Amino acid sequence: MTSTNISWACLLLLCFASIGDAQYMKYKDPKQPINTRIKDLLGRMTLAEKIGQMTQIERQVASADVMKKYFIGSILSGGGSVPAPQASPSIWVNMVNEFQKGALSTRLGIPMVYGIDAVHGNNNVYNATLFPHNIGLGATRDPDLVRRIGVATALEVRATGIQYTFAPCIAVCRDPRWGRCYESYSEDHTIVQQMTDIILGLQGEIPVNHTKGVPYVAGKDKVAACAKHFVGDGGTHNGINENNTIIDEHGLLSVHMPPYYDSIIKGVATIMVSYSSLNGVKMHANHDLVTGYLKSKLHFRGFVISDWLGIDRITSPPGANYTYSVQAGINAGIDMVMVPYNYTEYIDDLTSLVRKGIVNMSRIDDAVRRILRVKFTMGLFENPLADLSFADQLGKKEHRELAREAVRKSLVLLKNGNSPNQQFLPLPKKARRILVAGSHASNLGYQCGGWSIQWMGATGNITTGTTILDAIKSTVADSTPVVYSENPDDNFIKHNDFSFAIIVVGEPPYSETVGDSTDLTILDPGPDTIRTVCSAVKCVVVIVSGRPVVIEPYVPLTEALVAAWLPGTEGQGVADLLFGDYGFTGKLPRTWFKSVDQLPMNVGDPHYDPLYPFSFGLTINSSLPGFSGVNNLGDTKQRVIHVVLCSLLSLILINDLGIGVFQHPAARM
Repeated sequence: MTSTNISWACLLLLCFASIGDAQYMKYKDPKQPINTRIKDLLGRMTLAEKIGQMTQIERQVASADVMKKYFIGSILSGGGSVPAPQASPSIWVNMVNEFQKGALSTRLGIPMVYGIDAVHGNNNVYNATLFPHNIGLGATRDPDLVRRIGVATALEVRATGIQYTFAPCIAVCRDPRWGRCYESYSEDHTIVQQMTDIILGLQGEIPVNHTKGVPYVAGKDKVAACAKHFVGDGGTHNGINENNTIIDEHGLLSVHMPPYYDSIIKGVATIMVSYSSLNGVKMHANHDLVTGYLKSKLHFRGFVISDWLGIDRITSPPGANYTYSVQAGINAGIDMVMVPYNYTEYIDDLTSLVRKGIVNMSRIDDAVRRILRVKFTMGLFENPLADLSFADQLGKKEHRELAREAVRKSLVLLKNGNSPNQQFLPLPKKARRILVAGSHASNLGYQCGGWSIQWMGATGNITTGTTILDAIKSTVADSTPVVYSENPDDNFIKHNDFSFAIIVVGEPPYSETVGDSTDLTILDPGPDTIRTVCSAVKCVVVIVSGRPVVIEPYVPLTEALVAAWLPGTEGQGVADLLFGDYGFTGKLPRTWFKSVDQLPMNVGDPHYDPLYPFSFGLTINSSLPGFSGVNNLGDTKQRVIHVVLCSLLSLILINDLGIGVFQHPAARM
């Protein structure tokens, strides 16, 4: 063979070798260990591709072309950001797939991850099951229930082709004046810790001997979760949203940090940083806590994400020096930035900072390594495109029954009758005429609260669900008329001869800073409705709110008082308890104050003087006459038998104890 032929042969061998390399890339091989895949892919990436992975943009500015040109790693739907009003699962799936195809068409084909605020069900999406907000779930004291809600939520999120939720919020709310208090399970960190079991529902049960801190997402029917907001967001001064949390190290580690320990042990994939400051330092720029504590000490190996425009808020006013904000946020340890709109400025600034050596390449590689770890763990490289196989999970009957169960377990009975022997609840299903009143009785939007279809929530028939009024109508006997009047006057009540009244009042929907309140009052004309109706007819008042509100002036006017929190779409759970089909089991997840002047006030405080203490919650005494709960003693005949049996049992017990039947106990002394 001549030397020329040998040279051509060598070139051919090199060509075949390079084709072989192109055909086999370790990062594309699911049989390879995840760390091997990460290392292989990271070594192939340019700076532009790495910074693209660290970028999350809003769907409104996204397109397949944008994904391809800028190598975007993630997209989100902000509150209320939907592809179309009342969009079906197929519309959602098609949109997500269009963006994903843009990501897959890049040189390395790294799939994007799509995130959404599914904080009480897939709450942006029409026809989804909306569960009670976290404060109500905290009242259940039932981690298994919350885990099952996580399972259902994951399925309803996957129904829309989405793989990532910004939930759960694991804030420990220490002041109900905070507009996000309903997103907190409790003022007590131990309850919040228990409720992190929702992560196991969203992501899947963590395998035995799983390495602590490593994210875990079980498969196509699960979603990546996000513990938020790191750290101390529930302890801001005067409950002002995004404000400064003033606390010593012991307080931070013993009150606000414990839920993060549990979330990390349970394999949470991502953690979101808080807008708030800690002792004057913005959390989005807090290297000591984000990198030093969360990543190094707690060994969290998922990725850290900013909040919406979170790095912009490092400066005051926000965005005053965006380049500095990018520098401070990334160097603090934030891995993915929720930009969400002006992504070219973020990409250009971060690229420039790296080239100038102000942000080290090692910091970029750490961020991308974490993002890729989550994506590989989720199986996105093997199953990047969504389909309609989960479409039937959205608003599924079994999920609505689960939500109804959650409502039943979340309600807290604060008052029942004006003496221990005169219970007002449960209500009889057969009655002459029932009045239902109040702004929240026939308003699904009010019932669901904020983060429901829209960011701030909305009023009226916002989605598919059952209002409390409709639930009452479907529960009472066919022969019992139910009359609804939102704010009736004396005349109306006097001329209708009502047996009793159910008044449903509370707060309007709100989210975040809009919900901050210094007076914590019931929405007008709620107080007047209570005074007018309860002065004319015996009444039970149901409070629909995201937190304790001022009720002390009205308690003496009522026969019974129920805290229903923000129950979501399944109002039937409220009627289930009012009419005794189930018993009350909920316990206050936070202290109910007498006056806002007492705030902040939490269990264990020296000045603790509540209207209703933490963990308070009455149950219905089934031995008293009139009880119709659990055993469904609904009709008159059954009630009479029940009363007689209870009376005979009492006589037997009295005789056994040696007390004369007609003898006053004091006569024994």
